Amino acid sequence: MSQHAQGIDMQARSRARRRALQALYAWQLSGSHMNAVIEQFRHEQDMEVADLEYFEDLLHGVEKHVGALDEALRPHIDREVAQIDPIERAALRLAAYELKFRPDVPYRVVINEAIEVTKRFGADHGHSYVNGVLDKLAGELRAVEKRG
Repeated sequence: MSQHAQGIDMQARSRARRRALQALYAWQLSGSHMNAVIEQFRHEQDMEVADLEYFEDLLHGVEKHVGALDEALRPHIDREVAQIDPIERAALRLAAYELKFRPDVPYRVVINEAIEVTKRFGADHGHSYVNGVLDKLAGELRAVEKRG
């Protein structure tokens, strides 16, 4: 893959993560089935500029593993998962999914993308909280990669 194509692919994944954060936020608040949320986003969002396959993988993965993801986050947070701001909770769950189930994505990319989406959509200092939690989680889930 050329560097140009690789850059386009990375941009499409970044957009997929931003859309996934918004969809996960909606899912957390509405309690709707994930497929309904995905359909709604397909119709309302400009999805052709995002990596749709990755978007769906993130959302279905978080839905399927939400219990395990929350359990992985629990030792690294200072409150119950349900008490975390919904945008930060969505960013943490997405990143936890990528750290745990997508070893093809470098942990630094996962953390950086989570910080960026939290800066864009979250509270003023939410990205600092997300960074601290994910740094600890990456140390646990990606210890070999993090040492290297």
